[in-house]
Amino acid sequence: MGRPDHPGTAAPSDGTADDTADDGLDGAVAREATGVPAGPPDATPALPVGRGRAQRHPHGARRVTVPSSLGPLAALRAEPDAAAAIEGRPATALLLPGYSGSKEDFAPLIDAVAAGGIGVLALDLPGQYESPGPAAESEYQPDRLGPVIAGIVADEVAAGRRVLLLGHSFGGLVARAAVLAGAAVRGLTLMDSGPGELPMGQRRTNLDVLEPILRRRGIEDVIALRDASGEWSSKDPQVVALLRERLRRSTVTGLLGMGDALRAEPDRTAELVAAVRARRVPCLIVCGIDDDAWPVSMQRTMADRLEAEFAAVPHAAHAPNVENPTALLDVLVPTWRTWLRDDLLG
Repeated sequence: MGRPDHPGTAAPSDGTADDTADDGLDGAVAREATGVPAGPPDATPALPVGRGRAQRHPHGARRVTVPSSLGPLAALRAEPDAAAAIEGRPATALLLPGYSGSKEDFAPLIDAVAAGGIGVLALDLPGQYESPGPAAESEYQPDRLGPVIAGIVADEVAAGRRVLLLGHSFGGLVARAAVLAGAAVRGLTLMDSGPGELPMGQRRTNLDVLEPILRRRGIEDVIALRDASGEWSSKDPQVVALLRERLRRSTVTGLLGMGDALRAEPDRTAELVAAVRARRVPCLIVCGIDDDAWPVSMQRTMADRLEAEFAAVPHAAHAPNVENPTALLDVLVPTWRTWLRDDLLG
């Protein structure tokens, strides 16, 4: 597998403030893109992106429930545009959100990915938002959640679909664990996710500060702190309402367990290298060019180790899916379509 780079210079964001799909409960301000220009057949299809919509961005996916070994998971499913599909078995992009996130974090991507001939299945991870989760904090470690996702991949494959797995931030650690657990994916994308634990920095500090508040006083005090900080004051009221609701409905046990995992996950890149080489699974590492979680240089080094493609999305930090979906789509859709064509070539 070669490692060509994407230049990461697609259409910039318009600077509209919005909320990121955050992994440190710090609500970093994001910017929404305005649209995707027309392009050649393998370019991202035209996408009318509304201003400041983020997780409330309109899409054509339907709400579904996906069975898993830990119980039903809430999801959004969109069918691919058959006219744009690559020859062969249909494909589904299975999308995993980050810590404190949800399936709605992928709302700005859904219609464009489906228009590119690839179906979408965006999940709440166990314990997130509308999905129940286990009672023990230890069950939220990536190596415990990975086999759960591997089971969902197996169900998709059994239904005749090729699976392109994407994990954002904490979801990237889970996606990696799913591949290490044997998930039969056609490609792996790690977005704004690192080789191991979250490095020292503001996001890790936020986890350290908020952990005792969450454990002793509960989620309402965390929400009150965010309200008092004013970090939500400039955002669309409908987006703020969703962010409050999903924090309130996510399990405290899950937030604590995932938070612990983000501060303790070992570097498993060597294991992943062996797995993807043995099974010839292509990989993409993509991140916002200003990612403030795992340094971009660290993610670039991880891509080198994996012999993976690498792309840095302009005008984006830790959540290009809501900060600059236009530029992110210009990386994802052509890359995924290439992987599906290569699959036909053997």
